[in-house]
Amino acid sequence: MTIADGIQDYLVAPDPSRAGLTRAVTGTDQTGAVTEIAVVEERPLTIFLNSQEVVTAMTIGDYPEYLALGFLRNQGMLRSAEDVTSVQYDHEIQTVVVRTASQTTYEEKLRKKTRTSGCAVGTVFGDMMEGLQGLTLPATEVRTSWLYALAHKINRTPSLYLGAGAIHGTVLCHRDRPLVYMEDVGRHNAVDKVAGWMLSEGVDAADKILYTTGRLTSEMVIKTAMMGIPVLASRSGFTAWGVEIAREVGLTLIGRMRGQRFVCLAGEERLIRDADIASVPEDDKRHRRKGAEA
Repeated sequence: MTIADGIQDYLVAPDPSRAGLTRAVTGTDQTGAVTEIAVVEERPLTIFLNSQEVVTAMTIGDYPEYLALGFLRNQGMLRSAEDVTSVQYDHEIQTVVVRTASQTTYEEKLRKKTRTSGCAVGTVFGDMMEGLQGLTLPATEVRTSWLYALAHKINRTPSLYLGAGAIHGTVLCHRDRPLVYMEDVGRHNAVDKVAGWMLSEGVDAADKILYTTGRLTSEMVIKTAMMGIPVLASRSGFTAWGVEIAREVGLTLIGRMRGQRFVCLAGEERLIRDADIASVPEDDKRHRRKGAEA
């Protein structure tokens, strides 16, 4: 499979050459020599639900409509796409307004919040936890051959992360095919973009896998479960609370997925180990998702 063939497999693929996502910055390296590198841009995006300002997120600025829809969906503020009457993005003031057919209870109880690109963010976290009550995820099987194939394809996809670093990626997958690959400065933003795309397109979550380059934290687990996706996988590690919540909601949680290795800490019953591990290649250094090394 060539890189071009791999990109064609995606419904939405990264576009690291897209204008405005990075800027060239000059500095010096360890020897004192002048060097120039691409640095990821970061800008605020304010999200409104009807007349209420909900949050200001720091983001790279692509797919603002998907980010707004996904954020509101994952916070439990939007139950379905049918209630959304319009999504309006104003580039000049970096604002998205999502309007619904009926007023929600959130207009009165929300206050202005700022959501940074830091990793320890839990905006409206209590509402997300409430959304997990009574949640049952589908008992969809996941084959290890799919997981190895996905890791191989995703890690070789041209991306902003490989080119500039300082960014996270989240990929919606079906079996061994990656479908939608979103990137952002915060892993939460990236998964919200995926959620927004799914909401807009009316995509079923029951047979999907979510792959992330970030850590498997409690918020990542909650967002995945809220989306109805039964499997969450990552090259990175776990947090204890993330594992605990995954076990409570019945989500299959797979981390430290590198080359032939991975660890499953929740939802083991979904796994079908059909891959010949000996035939799975170890990671090629050129494709390790550590950002550009050149």
